[in-house]
Amino acid sequence: MREKAYVSGVLLGAGLLLYLGRDLLTRSALLTWGLSFAGTTAVGILAMALYRVLAELRASQHELARKGAELNFAFEVQQALFPRQFPSKGGLEFAAVCQPARGISGDYYDVLPLSDGRVAFALADISGKGISAAILMSNLHAVLRTLARTVRMPGQLCSELNRHLYEITQPAAKFATLFYGEWNGADRQLSYVNAGHPLPILLGSGRGRRLDRGGPPLGLFLDSEYEVGNVPLQPGDTIVLYSDGVTDAETPEGQPFGEARLETLVAAHCEKPLSEIRRVVLVAARDWSGPEILDDMTLLLARVTGPAKEVQ
Repeated sequence: MREKAYVSGVLLGAGLLLYLGRDLLTRSALLTWGLSFAGTTAVGILAMALYRVLAELRASQHELARKGAELNFAFEVQQALFPRQFPSKGGLEFAAVCQPARGISGDYYDVLPLSDGRVAFALADISGKGISAAILMSNLHAVLRTLARTVRMPGQLCSELNRHLYEITQPAAKFATLFYGEWNGADRQLSYVNAGHPLPILLGSGRGRRLDRGGPPLGLFLDSEYEVGNVPLQPGDTIVLYSDGVTDAETPEGQPFGEARLETLVAAHCEKPLSEIRRVVLVAARDWSGPEILDDMTLLLARVTGPAKEVQ
């Protein structure tokens, strides 16, 4: 700023002297020297200012490159948290995808085998976006995996997870919606808790049933309790879990993709492999919202496999 003021003053003074002394310019060596000195000084200061700007630009480029490398590393670490392969036994098959809005995601999904042949699966959405949401997501991932292997009741698991999230965040500043399910392949029963998460879509024998048993989002209240829902499922039944980034995706005019459109789309392709349904939904939601998505899009599909149960 000082360089600009000085250069402006010198140039203005040189211009004024040049105007007032235009008749003396050819006769006064002192005036000619003064103007030459002023011009040379101004050029020097301009060169110094330009060098400073270029140096700051190079430093900014290095800082952006460093932050980009850190973001890429964080993305790779986060991707490693998602299941690399799904359980092949247990009577369920899965497909899933998480499309971050800002490089790394605050959404979370997981599938893990439990004792006695049970299979647990979950999808959560951390409030907020970016680095802070991603850090909280990784914490939720670790704690849920620990609790799932030590706590038998889904309601108790969610109560402990809620207490943990409440204690490590500022009250009401951060929270998470969660759908957590435990599948028992022996009796084909799904036990679940819905902690403030968008209602899953159930296709097949239970189509139209609302998986709404549970409680408030995790981390809002210290002593929240969670009701457990139980649903019998048959081979071919499909559960569609999603984050609100899918259904809230909007057109430029502000029209949301919506749950009804998602259910119609999945139902139209329900006979196809889950990986194909996953692709169709993600493409449709991206096409709906345009090239730039505003929220993380996460989808977890589960389908009951095996022969139908014999009626006694």
